[in-house]
Amino acid sequence: MILDTIKTFIKNNKALSWVLGFQLFRLLLLPFMGLMPQDAYYYLYGQNLSLSYFDHPGMIGYILRFFTDIFGASIFVVKFADFFITSLTILSFYKLSTYFLSKQKLQRAFVLLASTILISILSFNSTPDVPLLLFWTLSLICLYKAIFEEKKWFFVLGGIAMGLAFNSKYTAILLQFGLLAFLIFSNKHRKLLLSPWLWLSITISLAVKYPVWYWNYQNDFASFVFQSSERTSSISEFKISPKKFFGAIGHQMFLLLPVLFLILITLTFKYIKRAFLKLKIPQAKTLFLLAFFIPTFVGFFLITPIYWVKLNWMMPSYITGIIIAGMFISKKLLKIQLIFSIVFHVLFSLQILFYFVPIKSDDTWVGWKELALETEKLQEKYIDTFIFSNDNYKTTACLNFFMEDKVYAQNIIGLPALHFDYLDDNLSILKGRNALFIDSDKRFKNKEKLGEIDPLLTSHFKKVTELAPIIIKINGKESRKFWVFYCTDYQPKK
Repeated sequence: MILDTIKTFIKNNKALSWVLGFQLFRLLLLPFMGLMPQDAYYYLYGQNLSLSYFDHPGMIGYILRFFTDIFGASIFVVKFADFFITSLTILSFYKLSTYFLSKQKLQRAFVLLASTILISILSFNSTPDVPLLLFWTLSLICLYKAIFEEKKWFFVLGGIAMGLAFNSKYTAILLQFGLLAFLIFSNKHRKLLLSPWLWLSITISLAVKYPVWYWNYQNDFASFVFQSSERTSSISEFKISPKKFFGAIGHQMFLLLPVLFLILITLTFKYIKRAFLKLKIPQAKTLFLLAFFIPTFVGFFLITPIYWVKLNWMMPSYITGIIIAGMFISKKLLKIQLIFSIVFHVLFSLQILFYFVPIKSDDTWVGWKELALETEKLQEKYIDTFIFSNDNYKTTACLNFFMEDKVYAQNIIGLPALHFDYLDDNLSILKGRNALFIDSDKRFKNKEKLGEIDPLLTSHFKKVTELAPIIIKINGKESRKFWVFYCTDYQPKK
């Protein structure tokens, strides 16, 4: 009886079954996932609560603090927080899709989203994009109801959601851009540009963003400068790089898988061509979806030949982009997409479980706990030493997650250290102490010592001695290497 009921449910709810299947797969894989540097860094956010942070707003840090305070600080809890928030995003996407798609197309869009590597990355790795995509989707639900169902109070809720999206990641500023673009090009809804409800919504979003603005005001707008100045100067140099362009294509094709990515490219070309050559504006609901897809998707792709666009920058555009794809994708293409997805996810799970292919990067989930254990052994030998590293945040954040003693970043040797510069650490109390400097050998070609000493170390310590490197074995194979330096008599520079 029970088996017959389950079979009937699966037969009548194939789309839901696929989505639940992918989510169950991800949930079962969570306990086997190691700590990523991003997990550790944003966990550090949550352990040092602030109105905002140097590299990003703080929403992901607040979420990790909430979950770890309730369930305890562990790798699984950190990962589960990402999985839970991303599951809410999937449900919100389903709700949003019901406003635009018939039952059959809705099911296809639902499966399209759930089968992507994008959802797997968000479910396994703590980044600001995890809450961003949730609040981005909730913003669109509220704005749809406010505009198309004329429920004006949803402008208020939309303003709150847009503000929370911005408090997740600065990319959310494109929500207001998309909203205004839609109203400008929509003949039917252009009158809303004069509506006090619209401007109340935008005002509320600005009010909700206040903590981020105020933190930046207190800190000389450090975060805004960091996120804009270097990128603006790089783009202004205008050096064409085919590697960056094709790299971006490869990344996005990996995120979405080939079928979905090519559908989005085709639809983007189709709608842009229709708008510019035929001066034909889509009907209002389709225009609404395009307003939150085209600017982000095309905008970032336009700069790929001259700037390295990161894997996650286009993610928000895919919420409405996948709904549009759901309007056109055939059953046959959906099956091909699912085949790609199953193959990629099986290979991904095998890599997680058995680590067949060594990753020549610090952006990996293996070796960090083992490094912490080896570092603690060194501290027992070299008594009363503090630990620091110099790789922006990765080694420092991971060691801080696993070790009881505080671990420091590259501000120890006078280098900018992202949010570690804003933790109110009094480095002068370390004056005269000895230290262990841990430095990752990302490429790991041999087990030899580095054989040279960074001048910044010798300028801050009386004596620096290189020790034997730490070699981390994963599944019996030597997989990671860390250089170690013993540094005596620390002298912080004023």
